[in-house]
Amino acid sequence: MAQKKYERIALGGIHTYSITTRDNKVNIRDHFARVPEAGMSFADFYAGLPRLLGADSLRGVVDAVVAAREKGRPVVLAMGGHVIKCGLQPVLKKLIEVGAITAVAMNGSATIHDFEVSLVGATSEDVGAVLHSGDFGFSEETGGGMNQALADGLPKGYGFGEAIGRRIIEANHPFKEYSLLAACVENDIPVTVHVAIGTDIIHQHPKMDGAVTGEMSYRDFRLLTSVVADLGDGGVWLNVGSAVLLPEVFLKALSIAQNLGHHVDNFSTANFDMTQHYRPLQNVVKRPTSGGGKGYTLTGHHEINIPLFAMAVLDRLAGKG
Repeated sequence: MAQKKYERIALGGIHTYSITTRDNKVNIRDHFARVPEAGMSFADFYAGLPRLLGADSLRGVVDAVVAAREKGRPVVLAMGGHVIKCGLQPVLKKLIEVGAITAVAMNGSATIHDFEVSLVGATSEDVGAVLHSGDFGFSEETGGGMNQALADGLPKGYGFGEAIGRRIIEANHPFKEYSLLAACVENDIPVTVHVAIGTDIIHQHPKMDGAVTGEMSYRDFRLLTSVVADLGDGGVWLNVGSAVLLPEVFLKALSIAQNLGHHVDNFSTANFDMTQHYRPLQNVVKRPTSGGGKGYTLTGHHEINIPLFAMAVLDRLAGKG
């Protein structure tokens, strides 16, 4: 069979139309940013952000949080360890103190970094520098102190988060004002910790007791599930910097709540992270809100996005936005 030969297509017969008749997704009236001015207020700066994409997602999350608190609905912060290492405890503590965040869930690494900051005002060792010497993760104060706090909290009925938070307060750690765990205990809001055995440096310590750690984290899972069961009709779940563990915990807690007949619908979720990973997108943003509600994604550095989000919420709660 002979190969078909092609010639360059002629464009002379193409029909065009006027741009003035076309629908556009972006226009200067509704979407463009306002010109920033030196010395302008935050409220004016925030109002001047472009009305599209990430800026509108930020507005959506802020609106959801403010609406949730006005209705008395919960706002849950679920966070990974990198959030602590970005130095955001003072920002998040402020949101707790004004009632904008009503519950906190952490993975094990966030708890460790929070504990170390409260104790010595610093955290995050140089793993590469000490791994081959066999010293990585073996600080006595961290491993011994946290495992002992868990063991002491077990007969008192505490969960993982409350046990560590109370130990920070009762031991009067020198920098306890920077601890989110302590802030949650002091403000009497749920603080839960969800661990996978073998993932955290305190699991390397001789005082580590798998039965204690498992029971304390399991208590927190049940407490968090109770909070999740109350998210319906306007609550908010914020996943900040946890790519795997907390999105999975959230999905299971939500499944239990639905199974028990709580019918958690019409709430908002958001995933803040530098990269949008599969599990947060599916288990936080999309699946939980598919039956009613709204999911948001905000991509970028925590040390920029979280203070921006927090200031917007604080301004709105103060009636300035």
